[in-house]
Amino acid sequence: MQPIGVFDSGYGGLTILKEFITILPDYDFIYLGDNARAPYGNRSYDTVYHYTLESVQWLFQQGCPLVILACNTASAKALRTIQQNDLQKIDAEKRVLGVIRPTTEIIGTFTKTGKVGILATTGTVQSASYPIEIEKFFPDLEIFQQACPMWVPLIENNEHLQPGADYFVKEYIDELMSQEQGIDTLLLACTHYPLLREKIKERVSSQVNIISQGEIVANSLADYLKRHPEMEKRISRNAQRIFYTTDSVEDFDRHANIFFGRKLDSIHVSLSSLSFSLK
Repeated sequence: MQPIGVFDSGYGGLTILKEFITILPDYDFIYLGDNARAPYGNRSYDTVYHYTLESVQWLFQQGCPLVILACNTASAKALRTIQQNDLQKIDAEKRVLGVIRPTTEIIGTFTKTGKVGILATTGTVQSASYPIEIEKFFPDLEIFQQACPMWVPLIENNEHLQPGADYFVKEYIDELMSQEQGIDTLLLACTHYPLLREKIKERVSSQVNIISQGEIVANSLADYLKRHPEMEKRISRNAQRIFYTTDSVEDFDRHANIFFGRKLDSIHVSLSSLSFSLK
Protein backbone atom coordinates (compact mmCIF):
# COMPACT_ATOMS: atom_id res chain seq x y z
CA MET A 1 0.00 0.00 0.00
CA GLN A 2 1.41 3.37 -1.08
CA PRO A 3 -1.23 5.93 -0.17
CA ILE A 4 -1.23 9.68 -0.60
CA GLY A 5 -0.49 11.31 2.74
CA VAL A 6 -2.61 14.28 3.81
CA PHE A 7 -1.38 16.34 6.76
CA ASP A 8 -3.02 19.09 8.77
CA SER A 9 -2.46 20.59 12.18
CA GLY A 10 -5.94 19.44 13.14
CA TYR A 11 -9.31 18.91 11.52
CA GLY A 12 -9.43 21.50 8.73
CA GLY A 13 -7.53 19.38 6.24
CA LEU A 14 -10.47 17.00 6.23
CA THR A 15 -12.29 19.54 4.03
CA ILE A 16 -9.46 19.13 1.51
CA LEU A 17 -9.39 15.33 1.81
CA LYS A 18 -13.14 15.23 1.22
CA GLU A 19 -12.60 16.89 -2.17
CA PHE A 20 -9.66 14.58 -2.96
CA ILE A 21 -11.89 11.57 -2.46
CA THR A 22 -14.62 13.09 -4.64
CA ILE A 23 -12.23 13.60 -7.56
CA LEU A 24 -9.91 10.62 -6.95
CA PRO A 25 -12.23 8.02 -5.36
CA ASP A 26 -10.09 4.96 -6.12
CA TYR A 27 -6.88 6.25 -4.52
CA ASP A 28 -5.70 5.34 -1.03
CA PHE A 29 -5.22 8.14 1.51
CA ILE A 30 -3.72 8.41 5.00
CA TYR A 31 -4.72 11.47 7.00
CA LEU A 32 -2.67 12.74 9.95
CA GLY A 33 -4.02 15.45 12.21
CA ASP A 34 -1.54 16.87 14.73
CA ASN A 35 -4.32 17.85 17.10
CA ALA A 36 -2.16 17.54 20.21
CA ARG A 37 -0.07 20.50 19.07
CA ALA A 38 -2.73 22.52 17.27
CA PRO A 39 -3.35 25.26 16.41
CA TYR A 40 -0.33 26.15 14.30
CA GLY A 41 -1.58 29.60 13.30
CA ASN A 42 0.14 31.59 16.04
CA ARG A 43 3.31 29.50 16.37
CA SER A 44 6.78 30.55 15.23
CA TYR A 45 8.31 29.59 11.89
CA ASP A 46 10.78 27.22 13.55
CA THR A 47 8.09 25.46 15.55
CA VAL A 48 5.76 25.01 12.57
CA TYR A 49 8.65 23.78 10.44
CA HIS A 50 9.75 21.25 13.09
CA TYR A 51 6.23 19.93 13.67
CA THR A 52 5.48 19.73 9.95
CA LEU A 53 8.72 17.98 9.05
CA GLU A 54 8.18 15.45 11.83
CA SER A 55 4.68 14.72 10.54
CA VAL A 56 5.84 14.45 6.92
CA GLN A 57 8.54 11.98 7.92
CA TRP A 58 5.98 9.90 9.79
CA LEU A 59 3.74 9.76 6.71
CA PHE A 60 6.74 8.73 4.61
CA GLN A 61 7.34 5.89 7.06
CA GLN A 62 3.77 4.71 6.45
CA GLY A 63 4.64 4.24 2.78
CA CYS A 64 3.38 7.51 1.35
CA PRO A 65 5.44 8.59 -1.69
CA LEU A 66 3.49 11.87 -1.89
CA VAL A 67 2.34 14.09 0.99
CA ILE A 68 -0.03 17.04 0.72
CA LEU A 69 0.19 19.74 3.38
CA ALA A 70 -3.55 20.46 3.67
CA CYS A 71 -2.75 23.30 6.04
CA ASN A 72 -2.13 26.88 4.97
CA THR A 73 0.12 27.70 7.92
CA ALA A 74 2.32 24.64 7.31
CA SER A 75 2.39 25.40 3.59
CA ALA A 76 3.38 28.99 4.31
CA LYS A 77 6.01 28.37 6.98
CA ALA A 78 7.47 24.93 6.25
CA LEU A 79 6.87 23.70 2.70
CA ARG A 80 9.64 25.55 0.89
CA THR A 81 12.31 24.51 3.38
CA ILE A 82 11.19 20.88 3.31
CA GLN A 83 11.17 20.84 -0.50
CA GLN A 84 14.52 22.56 -0.91
CA ASN A 85 16.53 21.27 2.04
CA ASP A 86 15.07 18.10 3.49
CA LEU A 87 13.70 15.90 0.70
CA GLN A 88 17.12 15.16 -0.75
CA LYS A 89 18.30 14.00 2.67
CA ILE A 90 15.20 11.91 3.40
CA ASP A 91 14.28 10.42 0.01
CA ALA A 92 14.76 12.21 -3.31
CA GLU A 93 11.97 10.13 -4.88
CA LYS A 94 9.30 11.43 -2.51
CA ARG A 95 7.35 14.67 -2.91
CA VAL A 96 5.61 17.18 -0.65
CA LEU A 97 3.05 19.66 -2.02
CA GLY A 98 0.99 22.43 -0.40
CA VAL A 99 -2.29 24.28 -0.81
CA ILE A 100 -1.05 27.81 -1.50
CA ARG A 101 0.35 27.54 -5.02
CA PRO A 102 -2.67 25.78 -6.59
CA THR A 103 -4.88 28.56 -5.25
CA THR A 104 -2.65 31.44 -6.29
CA GLU A 105 -2.33 30.07 -9.82
CA ILE A 106 -6.00 30.75 -10.56
CA ILE A 107 -7.20 33.33 -8.01
CA GLY A 108 -6.94 36.12 -10.59
CA THR A 109 -9.61 34.52 -12.76
CA PHE A 110 -12.29 35.23 -10.14
CA THR A 111 -11.91 39.00 -9.80
CA LYS A 112 -13.17 41.80 -12.05
CA THR A 113 -11.90 44.72 -9.97
CA GLY A 114 -8.42 43.26 -9.50
CA LYS A 115 -8.78 43.58 -5.72
CA VAL A 116 -8.59 40.35 -3.67
CA GLY A 117 -9.03 39.88 0.07
CA ILE A 118 -7.23 37.10 1.95
CA LEU A 119 -8.79 35.78 5.16
CA ALA A 120 -6.26 33.64 7.02
CA THR A 121 -4.58 32.75 10.30
CA THR A 122 -2.11 35.15 11.85
CA GLY A 123 0.80 32.94 10.80
CA THR A 124 -0.27 32.79 7.17
CA VAL A 125 -0.79 36.55 7.02
CA GLN A 126 2.59 37.26 8.63
CA SER A 127 4.34 34.96 6.15
CA ALA A 128 3.05 37.07 3.22
CA SER A 129 3.00 33.82 1.23
CA TYR A 130 -0.19 34.66 -0.63
CA PRO A 131 0.82 38.15 -1.85
CA ILE A 132 4.23 36.80 -2.87
CA GLU A 133 2.83 33.82 -4.79
CA ILE A 134 -0.06 35.72 -6.37
CA GLU A 135 2.32 38.35 -7.73
CA LYS A 136 4.11 35.63 -9.72
CA PHE A 137 0.93 34.80 -11.65
CA PHE A 138 -1.11 38.02 -11.45
CA PRO A 139 1.28 40.94 -10.84
CA ASP A 140 -1.43 43.56 -11.38
CA LEU A 141 -3.73 42.34 -8.61
CA GLU A 142 -4.05 44.29 -5.36
CA ILE A 143 -4.00 41.99 -2.33
CA PHE A 144 -5.44 42.84 1.09
CA GLN A 145 -4.96 40.50 4.05
CA GLN A 146 -6.86 40.04 7.29
CA ALA A 147 -5.90 37.74 10.15
CA CYS A 148 -8.87 36.02 11.83
CA PRO A 149 -7.43 34.46 15.01
CA MET A 150 -10.80 33.70 16.63
CA TRP A 151 -12.33 31.74 13.76
CA VAL A 152 -10.48 28.44 14.24
CA PRO A 153 -11.29 28.20 17.98
CA LEU A 154 -14.94 28.97 17.26
CA ILE A 155 -15.14 26.22 14.66
CA GLU A 156 -13.25 23.61 16.65
CA ASN A 157 -15.52 24.24 19.63
CA ASN A 158 -18.56 23.84 17.36
CA GLU A 159 -19.66 27.42 18.05
CA HIS A 160 -19.38 28.65 14.47
CA LEU A 161 -23.10 28.37 13.74
CA GLN A 162 -24.15 30.05 16.98
CA PRO A 163 -25.14 33.74 17.22
CA GLY A 164 -22.00 34.45 19.24
CA ALA A 165 -19.86 33.77 16.16
CA ASP A 166 -21.52 36.65 14.30
CA TYR A 167 -19.54 39.24 16.24
CA PHE A 168 -16.15 37.86 15.20
CA VAL A 169 -17.21 37.27 11.60
CA LYS A 170 -18.42 40.86 11.34
CA GLU A 171 -15.31 42.23 13.06
CA TYR A 172 -12.81 40.64 10.66
CA ILE A 173 -14.87 41.19 7.51
CA ASP A 174 -15.36 44.85 8.41
CA GLU A 175 -11.63 45.27 9.08
CA LEU A 176 -10.77 43.74 5.71
CA MET A 177 -13.33 45.67 3.70
CA SER A 178 -12.30 48.93 5.38
CA GLN A 179 -8.91 48.52 3.72
CA GLU A 180 -10.51 48.61 0.26
CA GLN A 181 -14.21 48.82 -0.62
CA GLY A 182 -13.51 47.53 -4.14
CA ILE A 183 -12.61 43.99 -3.02
CA ASP A 184 -14.77 41.62 -5.08
CA THR A 185 -13.07 38.30 -4.24
CA LEU A 186 -12.48 36.76 -0.82
CA LEU A 187 -10.16 33.80 -0.44
CA LEU A 188 -10.78 31.60 2.58
CA ALA A 189 -7.09 30.83 3.13
CA CYS A 190 -7.61 28.40 6.00
CA THR A 191 -9.18 24.99 5.61
CA HIS A 192 -11.47 25.65 8.59
CA TYR A 193 -13.06 28.76 7.14
CA PRO A 194 -15.47 27.14 4.63
CA LEU A 195 -17.58 26.21 7.65
CA LEU A 196 -18.19 29.95 8.16
CA ARG A 197 -19.04 30.56 4.51
CA GLU A 198 -22.75 31.29 5.06
CA LYS A 199 -22.07 33.79 7.84
CA ILE A 200 -19.42 35.48 5.70
CA LYS A 201 -21.89 35.75 2.80
CA GLU A 202 -24.26 37.66 5.07
CA ARG A 203 -21.60 40.33 5.64
CA VAL A 204 -20.60 41.09 2.05
CA SER A 205 -22.27 42.09 -1.18
CA SER A 206 -23.79 39.37 -3.34
CA GLN A 207 -21.31 40.48 -6.02
CA VAL A 208 -18.34 39.30 -3.93
CA ASN A 209 -16.90 35.89 -4.82
CA ILE A 210 -16.07 33.71 -1.80
CA ILE A 211 -13.46 31.14 -2.76
CA SER A 212 -12.78 27.93 -0.84
CA GLN A 213 -9.68 25.87 -1.56
CA GLY A 214 -10.90 22.28 -1.46
CA GLU A 215 -12.01 21.80 -5.05
CA ILE A 216 -9.14 23.93 -6.38
CA VAL A 217 -6.49 21.88 -4.58
CA ALA A 218 -8.17 18.58 -5.51
CA ASN A 219 -8.21 19.48 -9.21
CA SER A 220 -4.58 20.55 -8.93
CA LEU A 221 -3.64 17.19 -7.39
CA ALA A 222 -5.41 15.29 -10.18
CA ASP A 223 -3.56 17.41 -12.73
CA TYR A 224 -0.24 16.83 -10.94
CA LEU A 225 -0.70 13.06 -11.12
CA LYS A 226 -1.50 13.27 -14.84
CA ARG A 227 1.66 15.29 -15.45
CA HIS A 228 3.80 12.97 -13.32
CA PRO A 229 2.94 9.41 -14.36
CA GLU A 230 6.00 8.09 -12.53
CA MET A 231 4.37 9.22 -9.28
CA GLU A 232 0.84 8.32 -10.30
CA LYS A 233 1.87 4.70 -10.91
CA ARG A 234 3.23 4.43 -7.37
CA ILE A 235 -0.06 5.36 -5.66
CA SER A 236 -2.13 2.37 -4.54
CA ARG A 237 -5.81 2.21 -5.44
CA ASN A 238 -7.92 0.25 -3.00
CA ALA A 239 -10.20 3.14 -2.01
CA GLN A 240 -8.82 2.90 1.53
CA ARG A 241 -8.75 5.83 3.94
CA ILE A 242 -6.98 5.64 7.30
CA PHE A 243 -7.16 8.48 9.83
CA TYR A 244 -4.60 9.23 12.56
CA THR A 245 -4.55 11.86 15.28
CA THR A 246 -1.89 12.80 17.81
CA ASP A 247 -4.58 13.55 20.40
CA SER A 248 -7.79 11.92 21.65
CA VAL A 249 -9.43 9.67 19.06
CA GLU A 250 -12.83 10.29 20.66
CA ASP A 251 -12.42 14.03 20.30
CA PHE A 252 -11.08 13.73 16.75
CA ASP A 253 -13.90 11.46 15.62
CA ARG A 254 -16.53 13.76 17.15
CA HIS A 255 -15.14 16.85 15.41
CA ALA A 256 -14.39 15.07 12.14
CA ASN A 257 -18.05 14.78 11.29
CA ILE A 258 -18.24 18.60 11.15
CA PHE A 259 -15.41 18.83 8.61
CA PHE A 260 -15.64 15.54 6.74
CA GLY A 261 -19.38 15.12 6.66
CA ARG A 262 -19.52 11.58 7.96
CA LYS A 263 -18.47 9.43 10.88
CA LEU A 264 -15.00 7.93 10.97
CA ASP A 265 -12.82 5.94 13.33
CA SER A 266 -9.34 7.33 13.89
CA ILE A 267 -6.17 5.81 15.35
CA HIS A 268 -3.93 7.49 17.92
CA VAL A 269 -0.23 8.02 17.18
CA SER A 270 2.39 9.72 19.35
CA LEU A 271 4.92 11.49 17.15
CA SER A 272 7.07 12.45 20.13
CA SER A 273 7.73 8.77 20.81
CA LEU A 274 9.19 8.23 17.36
CA SER A 275 12.79 8.98 16.43
CA PHE A 276 13.62 10.51 13.08
CA SER A 277 16.99 11.05 11.50
CA LEU A 278 17.89 12.71 8.23
CA LYS A 279 20.07 10.46 6.11
